[in-house]
Amino acid sequence: MTSTERWIEGGKTPAHVTRDIMRPLEGGVGLPWWAAFCAALTLLGAGAAAVAYTLTKGIGTWGLNRTVGWAFDITNFVFWIGIGHAGTLISAILFLFRQKWRTSVNRSAEAMTLFAVMCAGIFPLIHMGRPWLAFWVLPYPNTRGPLWLNFNSPLLWDVFAISTYFIISLVFWYLGLIPDLATMRDRASGLRRRIFSALSLGWDGSTRTWLHYESVYLLLAGLATPLVVSVHTIVSFDFATSVIPGWHTTIFPPYFVAGAIFSGMSMVLTLMILARKLARLEDYITVKHIDAMCKLVLTTSLMVGTAYATEFFVAWYSGNPYERFVFLNRALGPMAWAYWIMVVCNVVLPQILWWPNVRRNMAAVFGLSLLVNVGMWFERFVIIVTSLHRDYLPSSWASYRPTIIEVATLAGSFGLFFTCFLLFCRFLPMIAIAEVKGVLVPEEIV
Repeated sequence: MTSTERWIEGGKTPAHVTRDIMRPLEGGVGLPWWAAFCAALTLLGAGAAAVAYTLTKGIGTWGLNRTVGWAFDITNFVFWIGIGHAGTLISAILFLFRQKWRTSVNRSAEAMTLFAVMCAGIFPLIHMGRPWLAFWVLPYPNTRGPLWLNFNSPLLWDVFAISTYFIISLVFWYLGLIPDLATMRDRASGLRRRIFSALSLGWDGSTRTWLHYESVYLLLAGLATPLVVSVHTIVSFDFATSVIPGWHTTIFPPYFVAGAIFSGMSMVLTLMILARKLARLEDYITVKHIDAMCKLVLTTSLMVGTAYATEFFVAWYSGNPYERFVFLNRALGPMAWAYWIMVVCNVVLPQILWWPNVRRNMAAVFGLSLLVNVGMWFERFVIIVTSLHRDYLPSSWASYRPTIIEVATLAGSFGLFFTCFLLFCRFLPMIAIAEVKGVLVPEEIV
C-alpha cells in the first residue's frame, strides 16, 4: 500500500468529513432506523420474556437431557464471543500493521465487540441455574469464610479472560472516541454540550495532547492484540481439556481463533454494508473497504476448512474407535444436516470471493456474510451437540430438540445486539472522524 492510496472517495476535505459523519447524529433518523429499532426491540422483548420464564421455572424449560447437557446456551455463548473478535482484530492488530483501510470500520467494529460480549455473557449466567449468585465466581473478600475458586476449571478461566477482554475493549473504544466527543462538544449547546464536555475529558486538540493520545493508543493496541488470540483459545479449553471424543483435541485453540475472526469479520461486513447505504456513507465505507474485508473472510475460511479436514484426519489416524465414530456420526448420522450446512456455508460458498467482481458486488457479499454467520452458528452447534448425543454406551444415547424458550432466548440476544448497535449509530459517530481525516490523500487536505 502506498502512502497516497485513496481510501476515501468524493474528494473530501476535513470539513466534509466532519459534516458527513455528523449528519446522522444532528439531522435526526429516518423511517428505516425506526423500523429496524422497533424490530430489534420486539426481539429483545421476546428474549427478555423467555429469560424471565426460565428464571422462574428453571432450565428444565430447555430441551436438555442427561446426555446433552450443553446445547443452545453454550452454542450461543461461543457464537457471540466469536462475533466479538473482529472489533479488536480491526482496531488493534490492523492498527499495528498500519492498515489504513481500518479507519472507516474500526469504530463500529469496536462497538460490535462490546455488544457481542454482552450478549455472550447472558448464557453462562442463565446456565448457572441461580444467576443471582454469579458473583461467587469472583475472588472477592467475604464474610462466609475463605472462598476458594476452582482455578482448574476452564469455565472459571472464561470469567477472567472474557471480563478482561471486555474491559480492555471498552477502554480502547472509549479512548478512540475522545477526539470525536470533543468535536461533538464544539458543535453542541446546552445540556448536550455539558455532557460531551465531560466525556471528552478536556480534549483541546493541541500537539502535546495528540502525542500523549497516540502513545496511549499504541500501548493499548499492543495490550489488546494478545487478547484476540487468548480469549477464544481459553473458550476452546472448555472443550479441549475434556476427555469427550470430538472435544479432546489440540487443534481447538487455533481452530476456534480462526473461526472467531471468520464469523466476526462476516458480521462486520453485514453491518457495514447496511450502514453505508442507510446512512449514505458510500464515500467512506467504499467498495475497496468491502474488498479488503472479503479477503480476510476468504483467508479465515480456508483456515477453518483446513481445521475441518484435520479433525477427520486426526480421528482416522489416531485409531481411536470412539473418535472415528463421533466424526462419522457428524457427517452421516441423524444430525448430518447441521454438519453439511456448516461445511457449505463456511467452506464451499466463501470460495466465490476468489473473484474480484464478487468481492465488489454488495448484494453478493451481503448475502454471503449472512450465510457465513448461519454456518458459524451451526459449527458451534455441531461441535457441542453431536459430540454429546451419542455417548460411549448406546443405552445412554439421546436426541436433542430446542424448545421455543431456547429459540426465543437466541432471538432476544440478537434483539439486544441490534438494539445496542442502533442506539450507538444514533448517538455516537459510527466512523472515527479524526482517523478518517488522517488517511485523506495530500491533495484533499486543503
